[in-house]
Amino acid sequence: MDISFEFFPPSSEKAEIVLWDSIKLLEPLNPNFVSVTYGAGGTTRDRTHNCVKKIIDETKLEPAAHLTCVNSTKDEIKEITDRYKKIGVKHIVAVRGDMPNFDNFKPHPKGYKTSIDLVKNLSEQNFNVTVSAYPEKHPDALSFDEDIEFLKRKIDAGATQAITQFCFDFQIILAYRDLLQKHNINIPIIPGLMPTTNFKGIQKMSKQCSTSIPKWLEYKYNGLEDRLDERKKVSKEVAIDFCQKLISNDFRAIHFYTLNQSELTLSVCQSLNISDE
Repeated sequence: MDISFEFFPPSSEKAEIVLWDSIKLLEPLNPNFVSVTYGAGGTTRDRTHNCVKKIIDETKLEPAAHLTCVNSTKDEIKEITDRYKKIGVKHIVAVRGDMPNFDNFKPHPKGYKTSIDLVKNLSEQNFNVTVSAYPEKHPDALSFDEDIEFLKRKIDAGATQAITQFCFDFQIILAYRDLLQKHNINIPIIPGLMPTTNFKGIQKMSKQCSTSIPKWLEYKYNGLEDRLDERKKVSKEVAIDFCQKLISNDFRAIHFYTLNQSELTLSVCQSLNISDE
């Protein structure tokens, strides 16, 4: 089973300590890659670059830098990719990105209008390009067919694999894989999993991303607002069950959205003896 982890760049010295503790804790699991995100609107661009550089300089991990179309001209993105090439980055996660305050997307007048254009540019520069996929449809897509067609166009533009939006219902992931196969989409599709004890935070993110939370999952967290130890047990149990179902149904990779809190992710991987060794 291949694994990968997502981190976000720190916003303070304290957050940076937490981040690097998390990276060091998960490094021995030998992930295929670790991705480093942008904030909404590309607000963490420099911190993302610094974080990626430190991963290259101080670890044996392969970083995949996120890159978005938001609030950037084509020239600015070229400057970013040139900087990444100089420090040895070969892998980029290319997404359209979210506007500040999650407003409706507006392309920069001198920027890329869609992630398809961004993927094409990165592929032409010989980057390994990962894109996003949406088992419950992208919020801006008018239909599932439109969303699948958009993914196809990203693949035609040069995407080599896709990571799904986080999901908590395994049947949704299974149905999505079947749907992609029917549409002859054969690049690796890596399910995204978000192990976390912060269920309220998950509910907020799910609302922003238009992802569903099963009723059975809500039930498991009922009454646990002030019982962290119990939430840890539930979160680990749910994540392990999800991973076991992926493994038993021949999925070959899992992407963990760590939220820079690696203890739970580490515990899940160790319990399942998951690593890239």
